[in-house]
Amino acid sequence: MSAKNGTSAGARRNVGIMAHIDAGKTTVTERILYYAGKIRKTGEVHDGAATMDFMDEEKKRGITIQSAATSVRWNGTEVNILDTPGHVDFTAEVERSLRVLDGAVAVFCGVAGVQAQSETVWRQASRYGVPRISFVNKLDRTGADFERTVGTIREKLGITPLKLQVPMGIEADFRGVLDLVKERAYLFEQREDGSTYTEIDIPVEERERMQEERDELIDQVSRFSDEVLELYISDEPIPAETLARAVREATLSLQATPVLAGSALKNKGVQLLLDAVIDYLPSPEDVPPLMGIDPYTGDDVPVSADPEEPVAALAFKTVADLNGDLTFIRVYSGTLRKGMQLMNPRTGKKVRIGRLLKIHAKSREPIEFAKAGEIIAALGVSDTATGDSLCDRDRPVGLSQMTFPDPVISMSVEPVSRTDRDRLSDSLGRLAREDPTFRVFTDQETGELIIGGMGELHLEVIRSRLLGEFKVETQAGAPQVAYRQALRRDIEVEGRHIKQSGGRGQFAVVKMRFTRGECDRDVDYVSEVVGGTVPKEYHRAVGQGVQDIAGAGGELRFPFVNVHAVLYDGQHHDVDSSEMAFREAGRIAMRQAMAKAGSQILEPRMRFTVEVPQEYLGDVLSDLQSRRAEVQSLFAENPIKEIRGLIPVAELFSYSTVLRSLTQGRGTFHTEHANYAPVPETLAKQVIRDTLARRGIQAGKAGRAAG
Repeated sequence: MSAKNGTSAGARRNVGIMAHIDAGKTTVTERILYYAGKIRKTGEVHDGAATMDFMDEEKKRGITIQSAATSVRWNGTEVNILDTPGHVDFTAEVERSLRVLDGAVAVFCGVAGVQAQSETVWRQASRYGVPRISFVNKLDRTGADFERTVGTIREKLGITPLKLQVPMGIEADFRGVLDLVKERAYLFEQREDGSTYTEIDIPVEERERMQEERDELIDQVSRFSDEVLELYISDEPIPAETLARAVREATLSLQATPVLAGSALKNKGVQLLLDAVIDYLPSPEDVPPLMGIDPYTGDDVPVSADPEEPVAALAFKTVADLNGDLTFIRVYSGTLRKGMQLMNPRTGKKVRIGRLLKIHAKSREPIEFAKAGEIIAALGVSDTATGDSLCDRDRPVGLSQMTFPDPVISMSVEPVSRTDRDRLSDSLGRLAREDPTFRVFTDQETGELIIGGMGELHLEVIRSRLLGEFKVETQAGAPQVAYRQALRRDIEVEGRHIKQSGGRGQFAVVKMRFTRGECDRDVDYVSEVVGGTVPKEYHRAVGQGVQDIAGAGGELRFPFVNVHAVLYDGQHHDVDSSEMAFREAGRIAMRQAMAKAGSQILEPRMRFTVEVPQEYLGDVLSDLQSRRAEVQSLFAENPIKEIRGLIPVAELFSYSTVLRSLTQGRGTFHTEHANYAPVPETLAKQVIRDTLARRGIQAGKAGRAAG
């Protein structure tokens, strides 16, 4: 990385390529690598030969599963790139990539426009304040419409699109672009590799259109720039440099997104996209200083991109490797060196940095150090998980944590042979360290090993990786929905834990109020004790006891959510009270609340988008209604109809097969987790019976479990 070339933070861009599945982002990345001289020959996703999709599963399925890192040099600037997945089952990869990036390129299909996962990744980027430029891809395809796609960017993403380019020709006639900032035209040569393009004056037949489009661009930019507004009002010419500077400011302030045009597969427009990355996306120096927290005092600690400052870095991804876990790190401040000893503020432990590596897809280059603003990987970083901070021991600082959704689907797995049994637990543990949305646990009653994830494809890939990478063959049970429970009503209880059997006893009494809290929260615990009825040092133990029982989920083993627990009174003993006693009192209180208030089964629901041709709309809507779907909107764009709404996860098993059958393979769908909602009473009874039966518990207990 810059460890060898001394690249300053200002001459660096950290960008991600993000999009809906099949919009062409990996192909865009492949062309960037080729034109920047990183590879000598391009490989195609559909052939399983793309440089960035190097995992066996990615080659086999033709999709991106893990975000892959690389870097190129372009016009004297180092560009670090993370190519992210487009499938919602692997959204954690996008989440942790955007957390450490300074900018992003959003790729949109010129035929389909803004699609469902496009909106999801856009929201993720907005959450982390990441400036974006937009690339309308596949403009050579039949049905491509640049203006319509720009319209969907404005309408669906709620952002002002600034067209910096407009295409010359469309579909099979797409031959170049008009640059509205520089007032130049670029013709893409018909050579096989598209390595050259010609810059020319605006053709006579395009001059009127170019002027109209540029006037529209200036009108939009004038809303963000006083400098452009003054020139615009005065009817003075606006130089390209002034306009570009104003576009950059609007982009960095997240007020607008520049829009470019091209076709990556046909090698058109990618070099101009790279120019735009340099011109309009921020360097680490352009990003406001990150604000960390002192783990001991809670004070804010500013973290600036200065290589001379103490080290502050974030471990944002772990990859299981035969030579030891590979930890991807973004250095925010200071200079990270091989062999350096740092501190993990979450654990308080010392962490030694082993070998430092520059990553290019699956290849690695050893380096000695990495400066502020760089993204690198390290081998041998122990006791460090995804989202952990690493800092200088003399300046402890914790950077903001990343949050990931809980699994919505699970299944049991068991090894085929005794040899597989010995390796299965270790292999699953390594995969769980890689993927924060993948969970592994053992059902204490049945002894089954359960794996949980974000969808059927997610768990299917996990099993394939177990066989392909770890040589562990497994058998799987039927997929199971990750149900939750909520209290049926508000209630007040008293938890008493009093034992005296000679010597020091145990004494703790808590009075608690349990109400239904915010949707999709776990246990929200607070203390309102006034005075010393329950000493302050025991308040936390009570909450831990409540969480113990809520998380265990009673007989059904469905964790309780939406619980707002309030400790408002109690009793203690000067000698016999202890943290352990009050934790047990909290457990007793939660058990009583579950027994007296009863429970309600909740099921995860997904926000879905189904896209189908008009002629299949009726059949698809009818099928969705039979699956308890709540259709919220129907968009009639193009000949393709877009249905949106909410649907229970339990109704989605094998839906892709059904949709293909209903639409002769022409329908597509996309989902993402939305919320938890009560299961209808008639179905809830069946869920309880099935769950207890799987655990070998008599069905007669179903009524008691349901409260």
